[in-house]
Amino acid sequence: MSDTAQAKEKLAADFRAVMDDIDALMTTTGKDVTVEAKALRARIQERLSGAKEKLLDAQHDAIQRAKDAAVATDDYVHAKPWQAIGVAAAVGLALGVLIGRR
Repeated sequence: MSDTAQAKEKLAADFRAVMDDIDALMTTTGKDVTVEAKALRARIQERLSGAKEKLLDAQHDAIQRAKDAAVATDDYVHAKPWQAIGVAAAVGLALGVLIGRR
């Protein structure tokens, strides 16, 4: 997994944790609150629900794009196996040269 993917995954996990904490805070606040506090609480819960939905949608989109890329790669390798072997050999050679220099 690349550093960018790991950073995105960490950010998503942190965001989910913060949302869970906010949700817990909202449910544990006292029941005897003012009208303004109730309105604020409802607005926060609405925004929290929206944020959760957007996060889930983004997660599903990322998963779908990864699956689509895997299918496209599989189709390409089956359609042009020798070109895929050549590309893999070139990448392997380049990595070997880079690693050998260190």
